[in-house]
Amino acid sequence: MSAPLVFDRPLVRHRLARAVKAGYADFLLARAVEDLEERLSTVLRPFPLALDVGTPTPAVAEALRLSGRAEEVVRVAPVPEPGSILGDEERLPVAGERFDLAVSLLALQSVNDLPGALVQIRRALKPDGLFIGALLGGATLNELRQAFTQAEAELEGGVSPRVAPFADVRDLGGLLQRAGFALPVADSEVVRVRYGDPFALMRDLRRMGFTNSLNDRRRTPLRRATLLRTAQIYAERFADPDGRLPATFEIIWLSGWTPHESQQKPLRPGSAKMRLADALGVPENPTEVPKKD
Repeated sequence: MSAPLVFDRPLVRHRLARAVKAGYADFLLARAVEDLEERLSTVLRPFPLALDVGTPTPAVAEALRLSGRAEEVVRVAPVPEPGSILGDEERLPVAGERFDLAVSLLALQSVNDLPGALVQIRRALKPDGLFIGALLGGATLNELRQAFTQAEAELEGGVSPRVAPFADVRDLGGLLQRAGFALPVADSEVVRVRYGDPFALMRDLRRMGFTNSLNDRRRTPLRRATLLRTAQIYAERFADPDGRLPATFEIIWLSGWTPHESQQKPLRPGSAKMRLADALGVPENPTEVPKKD
């Protein structure tokens, strides 16, 4: 079965290209790059060849080269740029089992077939290769989503999709396993950015290419009255005591390794050589299960 078309992929790339041309708002990406460097610092091994999968700007490739974590970086870019391969995260134009490390920051939240994209990344990695990714999670822009929903319900008698349905951290660890990764890990952090008014947030979203690219979006322009009511509701419901407005961004981190015989494996059931009670130094108190009549 093909994946549902949640996102208009050509429009996603068009709006990202517009954002990059106008001057990409990189505050979230810069934070993610710093976090990536910290996460990689705990991995005591070299990465001769790394792959950057769709990160909006070359920031990851540049950081990997400057830090010495990767000797060479191949970048699959979502929009044309010098020295990179133009490609789609859902159709990676790279050979299989070639890379030691694959990284993708703030890109995979807008693919239609996330399990398929993860499978392609896994196939691009050598055995015992590492994947680390960061994508926007379900709590992202919950304030803006609620404000839009209320404003449209009041003024237009119905609600249209305005903010993307981002993935939940509880589901993504399972997706890594389905894609064939070993030792999968998924965790999240919440980044709270404060603005003077909702329109400053909307300008930043435009400069990150995060404006509405949903396939089922309403095709008519947003009414001015609805936009103004959205801003009013946002301020009324979510303003901090000093009047500034918070915007929530949840960043979900994923990591996994391509399987290799050297990796740790769970013990077979019944193969333990010590009872848990002995290990804890406590007496064993078996629980009696009532017999059914």
